Amino acid sequence: MLSEVLEKSTCAKCKFCCSFRRCSLWETPLFSDECIQKLSRQNEYGVTAMFKDRKTQLESLYKTSDSEEEVPCTFLDPAKGCILKSEDKPFDCSIWPLRIMKKEDKLVITLTPTCPSIGKVPSKELTELVTNSLGQKIFEYAKEHPYIVKDYKEGFPIIMAF
Repeated sequence: MLSEVLEKSTCAKCKFCCSFRRCSLWETPLFSDECIQKLSRQNEYGVTAMFKDRKTQLESLYKTSDSEEEVPCTFLDPAKGCILKSEDKPFDCSIWPLRIMKKEDKLVITLTPTCPSIGKVPSKELTELVTNSLGQKIFEYAKEHPYIVKDYKEGFPIIMAF
């Protein structure tokens, strides 16, 4: 979805968004009911995941009590990147580093300021992509799937409000 401003090869090399410290578990992508049913049993990917609250269970994968330890997504292959086909990939992953959040009584599209490839400030190209086409798709998806909307976090630049 963001190929106009972010190359897939850049993301594949980085993988920053595919690993989580304990403090960033709130950012773990949310899966649809259909995908949870598929991925929590034997499937074409050879990975069976445990889910809780639409998220893959990562807590049991930490090996230390170090709060900085990172655990990769269950569906991340260190050499190949994400192993999920686009139809099984969470919407959160499809729009990363954008987020759909609720701030007061509005839905907002924000930039995750920790993305190493995009940076802390939305570029003109990213802002135009969101305001001209992608933003409407994100809002429509959020209306149909309200569980993907996260609470607004300070420091996330707002690109568009609805």
